[in-house]
Amino acid sequence: MYTAKHTFFCQSIDKGILSSDESNHAVRVLRLTEGNKISLIDGKGRIAIGEITVANKKELLFKIIESQQLSLKANQIHIAIAPTKNMDRFSFFIEKVIEIGVNQITPVLTFNSERKVLNIDKVRKNAISALKQSGNLFLPEIDELTSFKDFICNQSNHNQRFIAHCDEDVQKIELKKALDTQKNVVILVGPEGDFTTEEINLAKQNKFTPVSLGESRLRTETAGIVACHTVNLIA
Repeated sequence: MYTAKHTFFCQSIDKGILSSDESNHAVRVLRLTEGNKISLIDGKGRIAIGEITVANKKELLFKIIESQQLSLKANQIHIAIAPTKNMDRFSFFIEKVIEIGVNQITPVLTFNSERKVLNIDKVRKNAISALKQSGNLFLPEIDELTSFKDFICNQSNHNQRFIAHCDEDVQKIELKKALDTQKNVVILVGPEGDFTTEEINLAKQNKFTPVSLGESRLRTETAGIVACHTVNLIA
């Protein structure tokens, strides 16, 4: 399917109108006008080509020329991760896992978390920007910051549960060897100071399997990206 040079996020493509933020970017920044073609995605697997019919500072209207709906992969990937103190690093993680493919992201608050407050609206806005750049058509669900205990105790819907950590005293299996590619998976990634022994034990009590992502000690955002890529590569 042909795609236009510029892509916009539109939750309700059939309505034929962009949000005020997307309209402003199209008209004032990109200087698009009537007759120009644009690509439209809704974050749910649909992509369309539209032709602009009205373009001004307040709104941009379009008519749909072509549309295609893709199906979501059967196995779902859920990454739960402690946000980094440096927000640029966390934004990098969000951008890369969206490029790779992820269904849900849960920021978790752990004992050693250095970031205890998160502007989730900004995170979701950055996720949409990453989606438009990546060519991926599925926007992951991004949850509010959740306590470790609350998260751990509410994952019975996942067939596979893993916790990636660096404690050398706890026996671990390589993630790529533990995966069943036909089942949904949730992977926990800890903060810069790693999970505590108590957190690891609580996870194990709730059927989370300790896993290794390789021999190197990875930074939090790198570990999240590696975990996501490993599942996508094998699935």
